[in-house]
Formats: sequence, C-alpha cells, structure tokens
Amino acid sequence: MDILYILYIKMSTPFKSRPALLLIDIQEGFNDHEYWGGDRNNLDAESNMQLLLDTWRAKQLPLFHIKHCSLEEGSPLAKTHQGNQFKPFISPKTSEPIIEKHANSAFIGTDLYDQLKNNAIETVVIIGLTTDHCVSTTTRMAGNYGFETILIEDAVATFPKKGVDGTLYSAQLIHDTAIASLKDEFATILSTSQVIKQLN
Repeated sequence: MDILYILYIKMSTPFKSRPALLLIDIQEGFNDHEYWGGDRNNLDAESNMQLLLDTWRAKQLPLFHIKHCSLEEGSPLAKTHQGNQFKPFISPKTSEPIIEKHANSAFIGTDLYDQLKNNAIETVVIIGLTTDHCVSTTTRMAGNYGFETILIEDAVATFPKKGVDGTLYSAQLIHDTAIASLKDEFATILSTSQVIKQLN
C-alpha cells in the first residue's frame, strides 16, 4: 500500500480500529420530562442518534444496544413499565446485541467488556441518554478500560438538576459541564457530522 495513502488514513480518521457504536438507554421512559426534572436539552439528539445508527448499519459496523432496567420502584425505566422499551426509531434488529444493565455503567454487571474484547473492538463511539448519568459513567469506564473512546456531543442529552442548596441548573449547563469534564481526560468529543465524515 502506498505510504502516502497510509499517512492520509492516519491523519484523516480519529479511529485506531473498527469502531463499535454503544447506544445508551435510548428508551421511552425518558419521554417523561417531568419525572426527570424538567425540559431536556438538545431536542435534535434523536435525529442524530438515528443518523448514526443508520450509518453503522449501512457500513455493517458493530453496535450494541444498552437498556437500563431500573430496580427502583416506580421508575419509568423499570422492566415492568412501558418506558423500559426502546424508542421505536432504534428498534434493534435480531442480529444486534442487547445489553441489559441495572447500574449507571454499561460495564457493571454485564458482559459488555467481554463482548468487545472477544470481537477485537478497541474503539467505542458513545451516544444516548443521559449525558451526566449513564452516558458519562460508561464513557469514564470505557476510557479507564483503555478503549479509544469517542463521545458524540450532539447525540446525547440530559435534564435540569437541583444543587444541594436548591439551585436549579439548566439541562444545557449540566450537559455542557459533563461534556467538559470528559473531554480529553476520558474521551475525544466529536459531533455527528464529524464522525460520519470520518467514516465516509
């Protein structure tokens, strides 16, 4: 292979290896904004999630659907609740693995790590809900496990949060600070368009 082509590939893509897409908790229970504290940020997240999923499927790249099965009574994400279901636009195909979890991290109490390693996956691309909870925790663990970790900032979203003194912090602020704390330390932060451009 021409050395200039090899150098071009190395410079033009952030991926060290074939990337796996981790779709974190894209479930109907998150449609209940009131339960989660108020209006969500990034209402375009789902369209970006779908665009990424369609791209991964078209290129036959590995992907994993992560589903949160809350053990908390009354949670919209409890397995007995309709909210536990995936949002229709990302409905998994028969061949696509589903990882059920009870903790914030997709690696805790699951075989996700083993599945990634057994399939020689070294790069994970993370999207889903919510930025500061399960997305953040999974991203941190992926980085600590040594995976090349890419977080797609416009394909994640979250809700407002109250501080210990009762101060209400907006969903956008929570999102932005969560992303900032992950940037470079645990993950490379990219947009949907940047990732698709690299894959193409």
